[in-house]
This record gives sequence, C-alpha cells and structure tokens, in this order.
Amino acid sequence: MNLIIRLFVTAIVAYLLTKVLPGVHFEGFSSAIIFAIVLGVLNIFVKPILSLFGLPLTILTLGFFALVINAGIILIADYFIDSMVVDGFWWAFIFSILLSIVTSLANSMFSDGD
Repeated sequence: MNLIIRLFVTAIVAYLLTKVLPGVHFEGFSSAIIFAIVLGVLNIFVKPILSLFGLPLTILTLGFFALVINAGIILIADYFIDSMVVDGFWWAFIFSILLSIVTSLANSMFSDGD
C-alpha cells in the first residue's frame, strides 16, 4: 500500500510541477501516473548502474554529478513516454531537483512513522 501511495504522490507532484515549469509537459494526469511508474522502474534498474559508473565523477564533484544522473533518468523516462515532453537537459535538471524535494516533503507528510 505504501508503494501505491508513493507512486500517487509522485504523479501528483510531477503533474503540478508541469503547471509551474514551462519546459516539462504532460498530456494529462494519466501521463503523470505512467511517468511515476516508469520513473520507479528506472530508479530500480537503471539508476544503480549509472550511479556505479558515475561514482568517480560523483566523488570528484562532491555529489553534484548525482543530480546530473537524476536529470538523465528524467530524460530516459521522457524517451519512453510519448505523452511526456521535456524541452531539454536543463529543464530535466530543474524538474528532477524540484521533484525530489517536493516528493520527499510530501512523502514525509503521508508517512506513518514506520
């Protein structure tokens, strides 16, 4: 149940961020739900591989390269989802930072303390 709530929170936050950021677009809320699912799958399978290969750069840049990896994951999700459009790397970068911050705040509000 916790996974479903987290996916739904991610979808809501992503959809609301597209209303604020002019460089990221969804066709509708259903696209945001698909985005949340695809993002979850990419974070499970692709992100660990990218993080492992990018570890030297992440250490060298004091963690900044991890933000670049997050933006790359957003761009990969954009590639797989036809109803989502990201206008470039910098929009993906800004979107990923805001998505991480707002989603973590929202998830902490809905967590039951376990």
